[in-house]
Amino acid sequence: MPATHQEWKDYLTKADAKAAQTATRVSKMLGTTLEPVNVNGVKCYWVRPKEIAEENIGKLLVHVHGGAYVQNSGLAATTEGSVLAATGKILTLSIDYRMPPDHPYPAAPNDVLAVWKSHLNERKPENIVMGGTSAGGGLIMVTMLQCKQQKLQMPAAIFLGTPGADISEANDSLYTNAEIDHQLGRYAGRMIASIKLYAGDRNLKDPMLSPYYGDLSGFPPAILVTGTRDMLLSATVLTHRKLRRAGVEADLHVFEGMSHADYLVAFPAPEAVEAFQEIAQFFRKHLKK
Repeated sequence: MPATHQEWKDYLTKADAKAAQTATRVSKMLGTTLEPVNVNGVKCYWVRPKEIAEENIGKLLVHVHGGAYVQNSGLAATTEGSVLAATGKILTLSIDYRMPPDHPYPAAPNDVLAVWKSHLNERKPENIVMGGTSAGGGLIMVTMLQCKQQKLQMPAAIFLGTPGADISEANDSLYTNAEIDHQLGRYAGRMIASIKLYAGDRNLKDPMLSPYYGDLSGFPPAILVTGTRDMLLSATVLTHRKLRRAGVEADLHVFEGMSHADYLVAFPAPEAVEAFQEIAQFFRKHLKK
């Protein structure tokens, strides 16, 4: 793994360039258009599907990308946004939040919150949903905690895809699915190195880093997705149970044989399409209210 600031920059530049090629390919495959935009000082991309469903006119999906809090900057931030926009037939905004090594915590959650505040001034919150995978799901949860602290309104619903809800070493599947999860491999190595680059020496059970440890009461309705080979399976299941205990409407979908975020990586495999159809249906249900 990279050891110095410059080594990290070089490593991530190459990784993001490759991921940007994937984002371009997915956008062409699904027919989305990508347009860079600055929202409240934060780099973002409008992701427009070929068709917006009649019931979604005037509605917005705010997307927060994954990548272990360090990867998928620039155009790479839009891959999942294209899938969500095309599947749900909804205008989507993908946030290209700042990341390490130049911008460690709290740059990322600050950027997501800034974008959310901006759209609260332009749209009714009941017309907005938020969604994202892995680090993106974790950042959405942090944003909901910040909304509670600052007494801000929340979106109509949220999608938490195998979320980075707990980035400490506390969860069973980090070990039982180690080397079985073909996306993450194992906690020791790339995962812990990325987390350290993002969080430094902070307590990883701080709710602003691991939102699972915060008060989840009052969260919007949530749909969670994971797989039986996912190293974050336990964190996703525990988050679902904690949301339910807090009185939050929460749906959990566990796909057989899926590793971390396989529903995105393997799209358009049938199971991946099914996962995103479930997400789109959940959002439609709550945007209609």
